Amino acid sequence: MSRNKIIRAWKNEAYRNSLSESERAQLPEHPAGQIELSDSGLDAVSGGLDGLTTYGTYTSLGWRCFTATTRAC
Repeated sequence: MSRNKIIRAWKNEAYRNSLSESERAQLPEHPAGQIELSDSGLDAVSGGLDGLTTYGTYTSLGWRCFTATTRAC
């Protein structure tokens, strides 16, 4: 498989899915590694919001961040 086809398959899911099984088997692993996280993987990400809804606004005093209870965070 040509280098261009490999790169296209890495970047374009529709193209990758259009390849035959034997062509997909020839694809090397993506150099960036895993590109999708499972829900359990996302739950383990550091810096999560612990279920709070957060939003922010930019004021003349700078960026202000608020939780759903409107406490500054």
